[in-house]
Amino acid sequence: MYILAGAGVGLAVGLTGVGGGSLMTPLLILFGFPYNVAIGTDLLYAAITKSGGVLAHGRQKSIQWSLVKYLAIGSIPASIVTASVLRTVFGDPSEYQELLTRSLGVMLVLTALVILLKGLLRRASDRPHGAIGLFFQEHAAAVTTLAGIFLGVFVTLSSVGAGAFCAALLMVLYPRLPALHVVGTDIAHAVPLTLIAGLGHLLLLGNVDFVLLASLLIGSLPAIHFGTRLAAWLPSRILQPLLATLLLGLGFRFALG
Repeated sequence: MYILAGAGVGLAVGLTGVGGGSLMTPLLILFGFPYNVAIGTDLLYAAITKSGGVLAHGRQKSIQWSLVKYLAIGSIPASIVTASVLRTVFGDPSEYQELLTRSLGVMLVLTALVILLKGLLRRASDRPHGAIGLFFQEHAAAVTTLAGIFLGVFVTLSSVGAGAFCAALLMVLYPRLPALHVVGTDIAHAVPLTLIAGLGHLLLLGNVDFVLLASLLIGSLPAIHFGTRLAAWLPSRILQPLLATLLLGLGFRFALG
């Protein structure tokens, strides 16, 4: 069943390009896995499945490593601190389940809105931003690092946000960055972030199920490849909004309890 679940999520990722975290974690929770185990396992799953993308974009020279550095300066320490706080402040996973639930809901809603409003965000990013745009340009490194801190905290708490939401941040902060470079930079940052966050859940909190992780990978890796090929024949303009609507509903369910 878990192999089939991995295949289903992998197929959806290949067809729509939507990150596996926003799909996999809710699915695992619906299967009955505890929130903490679903999130911890999904973080390592994301790190492994996205690694191939880094190699591909690296060969195409579509990664802005300076932006990856600024994001990671904020996100990696924030992720480590977040996992450490969960271990220090709470004695049992049940005590921080509500925090994980709310964070998951908020990030699912934000990710769904980003997918639905992607065209609007792209058009807005192509226009001058006045004083706000000038501020971002003058303080680009600091603003990017602050965005990284936000991602580090909430990706660790929810496993969601390292993909579509981070890409939207890059698109808004760097409107002149080509779309391919946005995707490449986003993936190059997502791999170390999800890896560190996943290791935090594993080593500090014990929130990783390796049998589940292996099953998901067995199903999803070939399905992602198949879905990518199949995407050329299916209308992503229809699939992405449908998927975003599903994520929006799940997000409100988790956020509102």
